[in-house]
Amino acid sequence: MEVSILYEDNDVLAVNKPSGLVVHADGRTTEKTLTDWIKERYPKIEDVGEPLKIGTGETIKRWGIVHRIDRETSGVVLIAKNQETYTFIKKQFLKREIDKFYQAIVYGDVRYDEGIINLPIGRSKSDFRKRATGKMVRGETREAITYYKTLARKDKLSLVEANPKTGRTHQLRVHFADTGHGILGDKQYGVYKKSPITIGRLALHAYSIEFELPKGELLKIVAPYPADFAEAVSFFGFAKKD
Repeated sequence: MEVSILYEDNDVLAVNKPSGLVVHADGRTTEKTLTDWIKERYPKIEDVGEPLKIGTGETIKRWGIVHRIDRETSGVVLIAKNQETYTFIKKQFLKREIDKFYQAIVYGDVRYDEGIINLPIGRSKSDFRKRATGKMVRGETREAITYYKTLARKDKLSLVEANPKTGRTHQLRVHFADTGHGILGDKQYGVYKKSPITIGRLALHAYSIEFELPKGELLKIVAPYPADFAEAVSFFGFAKKD
């Protein structure tokens, strides 16, 4: 799988992660990860970031990765090259000062041109690997807010742009599924419905991110559509984004 560099300076690296590539190892498989790609090309940033505890209970190094996206989600991921930059960007995430925009193809005609989904998220009662809302949650919930715009509708599908103001695990997948508009290709949260198009994976792309660099400059990074997502989006009459 090819990882392309979207932006790079002395402090920050931004890459376009392909769908199917895991960001960090899970301790259970030996498949290649984004971390492996960083190790090969940027060995000096091994100790950047705080340690990360994975599902097996093992603690691994973060290798400068400031935030994660799901395996099947494609798009932009930020990597800090030094600890000062990692801390600087992490604070922006914690203060919700970073704008992340995703694009997704969802089932159904989304009713509103724009709106807010405000549904707290917690662990699912039925499956510890999943997240849920409302009565399906086991234990406590955490605030989860998603702003969205509907970009196009056609044949019981909608193309939406989502701006999550919180960063909960599987937030967009859970929010759209719980409002009756599951993301196309989502095997974990979606339900099978007839569709005029297929994509063969989760139809979710981390399209852009806007944040402040340590030197004070505001930077917006855009991740071009991968070929499969571009083909799926063309169904709505949109040209390839690059």
